[in-house]
Amino acid sequence: MNEPLVLELLALPKAVPEVRHAVREHLGAPCSEVQLCVTELLTNVIKHVGESTPVTVRLFRTPDGRTRLEVTDPDPHAWLIARHPNPDDETGRGLLDAVARRWGVWLTPAGKTVWCELSGP
Repeated sequence: MNEPLVLELLALPKAVPEVRHAVREHLGAPCSEVQLCVTELLTNVIKHVGESTPVTVRLFRTPDGRTRLEVTDPDPHAWLIARHPNPDDETGRGLLDAVARRWGVWLTPAGKTVWCELSGP
C-alpha cells in the first residue's frame, strides 16, 4: 500500500460492504480488523449523523508502519462519552478500543474526522 485509498461517497447501508471490499482490494491481503473498523465508523455516521451523509474514507500507511483509517463527515459534533451498556444492548462496547492501537476525533468548523490506527496491514 504505497498510495492512499481515498473514497468519497454517501453513507448508506449498501456502501458499507462496498467500502469493506475496496479496503480489502487496496491492501491486497486479509484485513479483518481494518474492515471491522471501517464498518464501525461508517455505521456510526449512518446511525448518528444520518443516511446519505457525504463522507470521505481515507486509508494509508503511517511512517511508522501502521495502517491508518479516517472517516470524515460534515457533522461538527463528537460524542466521546464512555458508555456502560446493559447486557442486552447491541452497541456501545468499545470496538475501537478493543481493535485499534489508538483512535481519536479531529473537530473542524466543517465537520469531523474519526480516525484509528492498527498494527501492520
